Amino acid sequence: MNSRARKNAFPGTIRETASESVPDWPTSPKPPVGAPNVIIVLVDDLGFSDISPYGAEIATPHVEGLAESGYLLTNYYTAPVCSPARASLMTGLNPHFAGFSTVAHGDPGYPNSRLELPEDAPTIAESFQAAGYATFMVGKWHLTKESKLHDGATKESWPCQRGFDRYYGCMDAFTQLFHPHRLIRDNSPVPIDQYPEDYFLTDDLTDQAVDMIRTLKASDAERPFFLYYSHHAVHAPLQAKPADMDKYRGMYEAGWGEVRHRRFSEQLRRGLFPEGTALPKASEPGYEVAPWEELDEDERLRFARYMEVYAAAVDNVDQNLGRLIEYLRASEQYDNTIIVFTSDNGASGEGGSRGTRSYLSKFIDVPQPPADWEVDVPSELDLLGGAFSSVHYPRGWASVSNTPFRFYKGHTFNGGVRAPLVVSWPSGLPRRTGDDGLRNQFAYVSDVGQTVLNLAGVPMLRGRKNIDAHPPHGRSFAPWLRDASAPQTRSEQYSEFLGHRFYISKGWKLVTLHPFGTKLTDDEWELYDLNSDPTETRNIASQYPEMVSALSSEWLAAAWENQVFPIDDGSMSWFRPDTEGVLEKPIVLERTLAPMERYRSSKLTNLRSFVITARVESGNGVLVAHGDQSGGYVIFVEDNMLCLTYNEYGRCHRLREPMDSAAEANVEVHFNSCPDFRWEITILIDGQEKARLGPVMALFGLAPMTGISVAADQGGPVDAELAARRGHFPWTEEHLRVAYHPGAKADYNTEVLVALKENMERVFD
Repeated sequence: MNSRARKNAFPGTIRETASESVPDWPTSPKPPVGAPNVIIVLVDDLGFSDISPYGAEIATPHVEGLAESGYLLTNYYTAPVCSPARASLMTGLNPHFAGFSTVAHGDPGYPNSRLELPEDAPTIAESFQAAGYATFMVGKWHLTKESKLHDGATKESWPCQRGFDRYYGCMDAFTQLFHPHRLIRDNSPVPIDQYPEDYFLTDDLTDQAVDMIRTLKASDAERPFFLYYSHHAVHAPLQAKPADMDKYRGMYEAGWGEVRHRRFSEQLRRGLFPEGTALPKASEPGYEVAPWEELDEDERLRFARYMEVYAAAVDNVDQNLGRLIEYLRASEQYDNTIIVFTSDNGASGEGGSRGTRSYLSKFIDVPQPPADWEVDVPSELDLLGGAFSSVHYPRGWASVSNTPFRFYKGHTFNGGVRAPLVVSWPSGLPRRTGDDGLRNQFAYVSDVGQTVLNLAGVPMLRGRKNIDAHPPHGRSFAPWLRDASAPQTRSEQYSEFLGHRFYISKGWKLVTLHPFGTKLTDDEWELYDLNSDPTETRNIASQYPEMVSALSSEWLAAAWENQVFPIDDGSMSWFRPDTEGVLEKPIVLERTLAPMERYRSSKLTNLRSFVITARVESGNGVLVAHGDQSGGYVIFVEDNMLCLTYNEYGRCHRLREPMDSAAEANVEVHFNSCPDFRWEITILIDGQEKARLGPVMALFGLAPMTGISVAADQGGPVDAELAARRGHFPWTEEHLRVAYHPGAKADYNTEVLVALKENMERVFD
C-alpha cells in the first residue's frame, strides 16, 4: 500500500491524534542559533515507583534533581512491551500502525507486525538530522526484526539508516551487562576477545555517549545534538556491580508487602495521587504473590537478594545519568539541554512467583514446557546478580516496582503501561513561582518525540526517500509543561498486546485481561473511572453498560484504523513461518573477530539435530564456542584432551577425551534432538564414538544468547572454570575451520507445526 492510500485508509485516529498541520520539508540544514541539545534517556522495564521522585527508597539523586527543577508526569502511558513503545516514540505513530504489535522477534508476516519501521514514517532522529543536529544513540535498539540483525543482512532498519550519525550498543532485546553478547558500533560488530574484569555495559554506554558529544563539540562547538540513550538495564537477566549491591544489603529483608506500602505512602506524601486512592492487593488470580511471612527462610534470603540486585542496577543507571549531567555542566551545556527520563513499559513479572536463577530456561518460547523442565537452575547465593549469573526477580518485587498499580509488563492494566516520565530544560522550561512541577494531564508514548521536536523548534519531516510521511498520531504536550493549568492535548488512546486491550477516553478506561490461547470474544471488559480510581480497584462495568458498549465500539474503530488486526490470541497461526532457509544451510566458519549474531547462529541449532565437525591438528585452545554463562557449549583442546563443556542454563557438564598428539584428527560432535526439548550429545574422534552426554535440556528460544565464535570463546564465557584458567583461550594454530551441518528439526519445532498446518490448509482449499 502506498503512502497516500495508507493515509486515506485510516482516517479516524488520525483525526483525533494527528497534528492539525504537518510541517513543510526543512529548507535549511543549519539549526537556529541557541537551539537546545536534546537527550532522551529510556530505561528498560523500569517500574513506575522505582526512582525516588515516584516513591522509591532506591538512591536516584540525579533523577530527583531533574524532577526538582523540571516536571514530573503522573499520568503518562506507554505500550505494554518494549519494541512497540520504542517504535511509537521514534515515529510518533501508534505501535500497530508503525508495524510493531509485538516485540521484534516473531515476524508472522502481517502488516501490524512487520517489525521494521515503515518507509513513510520518519524517525525523530531523521527530523533532528534534517534540521542540522548531530544525532547519537547508545544502547538498546530492538527495532529491527531478528532475521535482519546478522552481518549479511540489509541494514536499512539499523540505527544509522534511520537517522543516527553514530550508534553504539546492542540491537537485540536484552543482553548481559558484564559480557554483552554482541556490541555494534555504527553498522559493524565490535571485535572483543574478552571483556576486562571491571567492565560494565551501563558505564561503557555513558563513556561512549560523552565521547560522541565531546568529539562533536571539539569540531563544532555551536552545533546542537540529539542523544537517544536507551539503557539495557534493568531488563533481565538482572546484574549489578558488587559495590552497588553492597549498598542495598539487608534493605529488603522486610519483604515486598512492607516495601510496597512504604512506597505508596511516599507517593501520597509527594502528591502523586489524590487522597482516597486505594492500594490494590498485589496478588491476582493466576498472578499470585505469596505473603512474605509465608516464605521459608531460604526463600526470603534469596528473594531479598534478587531485589538488592535490581535496586543496585537502578542505582547505577542514576549514577551514569549523573556522569552525563556532570559533563554537561562542566562543558556549560546543561542549562540549554532538554532531558527526558522515562521507561519503555512497566516492570516485568516474567520471573513468576519465585523468580529464577536461570532466566533463559524460564524465558522460553513454548506455551507448555515439559513438566520436568527446570525454570530455576540452582546457583550459589553469593553469585546472584554477578558476572556469572542470570537472574530475574519474582513478581512480588515487580508489584513493588509498579506501585501502586496492578499487573505487569505485557498487560494493559496500569502496572504494564503507566510509567515515570521526568522532563527538564533549565533555560527553556524554568519553573514558575509556586509551580510544584507535577503534571497530571494524560500523555502517551507517541507524544514524547513530538514534544521534544516542538520544544526544540524542529519540524517533523513531511517525508523520507521521496515518500510522503504519514502524519504523526502523537501530540506535543509542551503547552501544559509550560503551564500546569493548560488543558491536556489528548484525551483518547487505544492499546493492545497479546489480546490484552484498553481504551481510554476522557478519564474513563475500558480494559480486559486476556487469557492466552482463548477466544477474544470470551473476554469481559472492565471499566474504571481513572479520575477517582487511578489504581483500578473498582470495576464499575455493571453500573455503566452504555459506557462499556460505547467505549468498546471506540476501541474497535481505533483498532481498524490502526491495523491492530489480526490479533495474536495464542493460536499456532501467529508463529513464524519457515521462510529463512538460506540461514539454515551447512556452513564452514573460520577464525572470528566477533561472535556471529545470535539469531543467525540459532538457525543452525534451534530445536533440531546438528553436527559440528573440525579437522584438528596439533594445538591448544577453543575450537568453537556458542553461548555464555547463561547457557551454551564450548569445544576445546587442552593438553592433548578433546574437551566439551555443556552449560545447561547455568549447570555445567564436562567431557574430556584423550587425543593422539602426533596425528591429525577428525572431530565430530553430534547434537541429537530427543523428546521433551532435550539433546543427546555424542563426541566422535576419527569416526569412533568416545563419549556421550544426556539427555540434557536443549538451548532454544533466546538461548544461546551469545552467537557462535571460532578459535576463541569470545564475549561471556560458557565455562567459568575454563575462563579462570585460560581466559578466552584462543586457538594456538593459524588455521582452523569448523563446519555446522544442520539436521532434522524436532517434531515440536513450531516451524514444523506451522508447515504441517499450512499443508493441511492447502489440501482442504
